[in-house]
Amino acid sequence: MASAFFFDAEPDCEPSLLPTLDACALCAKPLGRDCDIFMYRGDTPFCSEECRDEQMQLDAIRARQQAARSAARRQQQHSSRTESRHQESMKVSVAT
Repeated sequence: MASAFFFDAEPDCEPSLLPTLDACALCAKPLGRDCDIFMYRGDTPFCSEECRDEQMQLDAIRARQQAARSAARRQQQHSSRTESRHQESMKVSVAT
């Protein structure tokens, strides 16, 4: 059947390894065969551009927060190393 719908195709791998395309990843609205599906990151389905854009914004916020935490962690580690070196140099200068 040349005009078969792509959802009707049999998966080549285990079904548990494939993402489901039956509901929006953000609002859980059912996705029908007769509606547009908006994909994000290759395998995440959304019912509308608004849902996809909202998820993109949430991901961007999460990425900025993670970057800020990483920067704060690096700064704290740097400060700890600097303080440790300073204390060691003070011990050496006092001992001499």
